[in-house]
Amino acid sequence: MAAPLVSRMLRRVLSSRVRSCSSGAPVTQPRPGEPSQPAVEEPSRRRQFLREHAAPFSAFLTDSFGRRHSYLRISLTEKCNLRCQYCMPEEGVPLTPKADLLTTEEILTLARLFVKEGVDKIRLTGGEPLIRPDVVNIVAQLRQLEGLRTIGITTNGINLARLLPQLQKAGLSAINISLDTLVPAKFEFIVRRKGFHKVMEGIHKAIELGYSPVKVNCVVMRGLNEDELLDFVALTKGLPLDVRFIEYMPFDGNKWNFKKMVSYKEMLDTLRQRWPELEKLPEEESSTAKAFKIPGFQGQVSFITSMSEHFCGTCNRLRITADGNLKVCLFGNSEVSLRDHLRAGASEEELLSIIGTAVGRKKRQHAGMFNISQMKNRPMILIGG
Repeated sequence: MAAPLVSRMLRRVLSSRVRSCSSGAPVTQPRPGEPSQPAVEEPSRRRQFLREHAAPFSAFLTDSFGRRHSYLRISLTEKCNLRCQYCMPEEGVPLTPKADLLTTEEILTLARLFVKEGVDKIRLTGGEPLIRPDVVNIVAQLRQLEGLRTIGITTNGINLARLLPQLQKAGLSAINISLDTLVPAKFEFIVRRKGFHKVMEGIHKAIELGYSPVKVNCVVMRGLNEDELLDFVALTKGLPLDVRFIEYMPFDGNKWNFKKMVSYKEMLDTLRQRWPELEKLPEEESSTAKAFKIPGFQGQVSFITSMSEHFCGTCNRLRITADGNLKVCLFGNSEVSLRDHLRAGASEEELLSIIGTAVGRKKRQHAGMFNISQMKNRPMILIGG
């Protein structure tokens, strides 16, 4: 079969130059004669110090159910160099005029404000964030924000191998790469473009530069790629990957159908039939993923169960779209324009009041997959993943 063959080939190619890494950030190898650096110990000490000396969390970012929103996702662009079926309608989407998109300075102004109020993780999304010309500069500027612990990016991987050395130097600390198949021909069918080998090169480069784990996002769709679950999991045997299987979610224009959705439990059953020793890992606070590991494997697998078992109760995420709208829920259609208030000269206090009002209205949970499928919302590409 093509999928297992590609899987074995990729493991061999990628494993040939993988450095062993034990931390979640890039690792610098010691010079001969120098003592090795405590890669895990130092970050854990820093986290403990920050917890013990943390300032009270902002009321503006705390909703009426007590959820503290410390994670901000910022879309840098609506444009993308792929046309994934679950993200963008086949006919494309009308793009926002450039003048109505956030400028770099506006992005940094908002990021600064959110970090000041307690956000400690920012993820850059799109569209495809790596097609924005100043993405490296944006990462470098974000790195200067005191209190920001993690700068991540979600990318389709096409430009990753070329840009990652610069991004790492600028301060990028976490990477998610979208890949829905290990079969090149199927890749072209799903994304309506070529580029499979560039994505694999990007994954290889991330591992080579010491990112661990490298998260690989796979949207699972019945009749399309659910037959590749075992091949994806097999990649984690010798590679520091976190393969994240994502339940197919409904957005405008992606022709979502319940029959196409493969649930978390169905996927887990498939994996357990092959690896009965699969063990569940402890869940991290506010994590969207249910994580599992096969004993002896270097990487792990996770499930994003947005549809079958939502995680709204611990949600700590906010989103800013490329045109400057704040979304407090991925599946909600309520938005408020921070761009308009910024350009009208709103003070920091006024912006915080607007943000606080939006966060305060966040619902306890989303409407459920069947209701969501009937709701008017943006296509995923215009939200920012």
